[in-house]
Amino acid sequence: MGSTEERVVAVIMVGGPTKGTRFRPLSLNIPKPLFPLAGQAMVHHPISACKKIPNLAQIYLVGFYEEREFALFVSSVSNELRVPVRYLREDKPHGSAGGLYNFRDLIMEDNPSHIVLLNCDVCCSFPLPEMLEAHRRYGGMGTILVIKVSPESAYQFGELVADPDTNELLHYTEKPETFVSDRINCGVYIFTPDIFTAIQGVSTQRKDRATLRRVSSFEALQPANRSLPTDYVRLDQDILSPLAGKKHLYVYETKDFWEQIKSPGMSLRSSGLYLAQFRFTSPHLLASGDGTKNATISGDVYIHPSAKVHPTAKIGPNVSISANARIGAGVRLVSCIILDDVEIKENAVVIHAIVGWKSSIGRWSRVQASGDYNAKLGVTILGESVIVEDEVVVINSIVLPNKTLNVSVQEEIIL
Repeated sequence: MGSTEERVVAVIMVGGPTKGTRFRPLSLNIPKPLFPLAGQAMVHHPISACKKIPNLAQIYLVGFYEEREFALFVSSVSNELRVPVRYLREDKPHGSAGGLYNFRDLIMEDNPSHIVLLNCDVCCSFPLPEMLEAHRRYGGMGTILVIKVSPESAYQFGELVADPDTNELLHYTEKPETFVSDRINCGVYIFTPDIFTAIQGVSTQRKDRATLRRVSSFEALQPANRSLPTDYVRLDQDILSPLAGKKHLYVYETKDFWEQIKSPGMSLRSSGLYLAQFRFTSPHLLASGDGTKNATISGDVYIHPSAKVHPTAKIGPNVSISANARIGAGVRLVSCIILDDVEIKENAVVIHAIVGWKSSIGRWSRVQASGDYNAKLGVTILGESVIVEDEVVVINSIVLPNKTLNVSVQEEIIL
């Protein structure tokens, strides 16, 4: 273990409203990081993981959202977990590493020996204490959480090659056109404060190039360098790739679950992964029932205490029911997220779907999808205040807010 004087600061990158476009129509109502997975805000999961880090001094959320959008959440999560959380708003995009550097003075206020950096749209078990121990053993500037994936899907992420004995990062490339490795970057890092020197080095190099361009006609023809501001620094291309193979960076491999939450479909899958994790970490959050006094529950299910569920309903697996939802008699719910103030009337069926805030599903209606989390219409999404009337079937569709469906639809996007 490290000495008790060593303090750790965590930084969670939450992005901004222009970044969550693939998450529509759900992000029309709420910042993507606050969308509930397994009954808790997306960003709540990495925050509660950070709480397990020894000697944690502070958690910063960094993004482009207005501060008022996060004020209530930051206050409540700080009180609930008894850990200081603060939201920092970027004035303009600085890149994943530049955003960290932009707030370096605040981050270094607590004089941390280590900085944990996480992306908000990552779903995993966040093995941060174990990763920190490994990082101390390696003795480098940074450690990256990695996972083995299928060779067919690796190209979508940052692929890397590490020394099998020392775990040193030897090569890193972001979304390569040809296969490099089945080990990918999970978007979870631990750095020493030396990371700020490395980021500053990239900025200085850019300034020097800008000066050179003004006097060199050859440099003026290089569009890649010209397009990036000097203070815009990307963690992957500008830091990880150049420092690979120089004994600065190491990897820690997780054998647990990992997903990137880019779309509503992936949020449903991630909610199921977190519900399954609750079995081991927070079993008290999972519902139970055999159909006598409470609804019949199968698999992992979260039901908010204020929700009303009829005892004849059958719920699960992978179901999350939010505040003030009303689930009627004979309802069947499988693999779905039911958001606040939703009403699902008698004998309706919801499978592989997300039902938006204040929506209503009529008697004997079906809202369902194929369950292909990666397909555009693989999960049916109802936006806020959508009304599905009695005996209407909605299959593999996306419905934007404030629509009323009185006829059945299949594989449609209802604008």
